Amino acid sequence: MIRCRPQHALLAAILALAAVIVAAPGDKAATKSATKPATNPFEGAAAPAPESQIDKLVFARLEKLGIKPANLCSDAVFVRRAFLDVIGTLPTEKEARDFLSDSSPNKRSALVDKLLARDEFTDYWAMKWCDLLRVKAEFPINLWPKAAQAYHHWIWTCIKENKPYDRIVRALLLSSGSSYYVPEANFYRAVPAKDPQTIAKAAALTFMGSRAEKWPKDRLDGMAAFFSQVSYKYTGEWKEEIVFLDPSKVPDEKSKAPVFPDGAAAKVAPGKDPREVFADWLVAPENPWFARNVVNRIWFWLQGRGIIHEADDIRPDNPPQNPELLKYLEKELVSSGYNLKHIYKLILNSRTYQLSPIPQSRDPKALANFACYPMRRLDAEVLIDALCQISGTTEKYSSMVPEPFTFIPEELRSIELGDGNTTSSFLEVFGRPARETGLESERSNLPAANQQLCLLNSSLVQRKIEQGRKLQAITQSKAAPREVLNSVYLTILSRFPTDEEVKIIAAYPQTSGQKGRDATYDIIWSLINSEEFLFRH
Repeated sequence: MIRCRPQHALLAAILALAAVIVAAPGDKAATKSATKPATNPFEGAAAPAPESQIDKLVFARLEKLGIKPANLCSDAVFVRRAFLDVIGTLPTEKEARDFLSDSSPNKRSALVDKLLARDEFTDYWAMKWCDLLRVKAEFPINLWPKAAQAYHHWIWTCIKENKPYDRIVRALLLSSGSSYYVPEANFYRAVPAKDPQTIAKAAALTFMGSRAEKWPKDRLDGMAAFFSQVSYKYTGEWKEEIVFLDPSKVPDEKSKAPVFPDGAAAKVAPGKDPREVFADWLVAPENPWFARNVVNRIWFWLQGRGIIHEADDIRPDNPPQNPELLKYLEKELVSSGYNLKHIYKLILNSRTYQLSPIPQSRDPKALANFACYPMRRLDAEVLIDALCQISGTTEKYSSMVPEPFTFIPEELRSIELGDGNTTSSFLEVFGRPARETGLESERSNLPAANQQLCLLNSSLVQRKIEQGRKLQAITQSKAAPREVLNSVYLTILSRFPTDEEVKIIAAYPQTSGQKGRDATYDIIWSLINSEEFLFRH
């Protein structure tokens, strides 16, 4: 049960002020208030004008459907959104303040360039790819801790070096060797079973965005034949496993010959690695799945919804909402030499990405056609890192695997955790994926009652608020009350408080009744429990 606290009234008042961000599309009251910057810090008053090719394709589609796009988001929303979407980390008070005070007309694109170059970009997107590639030490994916950490580091390095995506995929598909010393070979071990059909399903999901378990049996067997010679053996080293190609596994007359997923028969010369033939077909520029899958995933990760949705359910009867947009991104990826950062920059610099979260249309097709930025709860790892960052505290992580290589320093952030077995009770409550299937649906960002109870009433959050060195430095500051309030808002929400919020807080008792506690703590608690903090917007 939630204990009655006087700050609940303050929370209710602050939530009411932010109601415009979650108002029903087309709500007249919300639309009217949205024109007043004092009550709506989330968007500008100007309607967006298409600038990039992405914008032209998206806005042309919206115009055809008769849907009005949202206004552009405010600078405060953009700086927070860009930090969270690109590096999975909140801007600091100084970073938010500097961006908001910058009068440069190109400051948004400059921020995107800076974020793409930061180490946190590598940490955050390595986490995303580890979800997809099922990097986990034990059950049902049994990489074991040393191999899981080696695999994570290999993925991290590929992202750090911005290795071309086609080369990354070829390295994974053609890998052979020790699970410890050839980390990419763990692609063939990060599966629940090691038969060719299971490997084919993993390859189809990861690199084609297709759920091969729904394919006709002949089609799946034809793709599985490319992996029929993949074999495994253990060594004398503790839990090390070798992935190798066994040429003695020659298909007999009853075995299915290799067939590409598009139905074309494959020619595998004697002595040639069948996986190489498949990889050549897969990464070819004209392949109908390869580039489409990865640009659709990146769009899904940044926009909250795929051009083909779900992002890992590409099939003929699930067409893209905007085929021209998808084709444009595919072409850009191929022409850039499979440079994934190029796709990030195109999307992040578009007006489409920079739209406000406040919709201007009730049309049910608006969200599917990217007429506004969709609100969604922060990832579990990002949320606990944000709480630790603003409070100046750390989090404890543990592994259920009682083996070496599982010690995690407290100062390590959640987005840096390489092994899916390394977790905490907070991550479990807030829907961190189990990394068992590689499906995007494994991650649950849906709000739940136990999550609300955790944030409202748990000792973990209370300790961070009351004992965190960064928050203590703010609350104990000798600065003027308004400047203290500015620091609180910039630290937690990356914006300055509105005039209405200042009035509400000024009217709130300066001590809360909880042993005369300073009201600043109640303000912090209320902001942390607001949708504005908990959601990307």
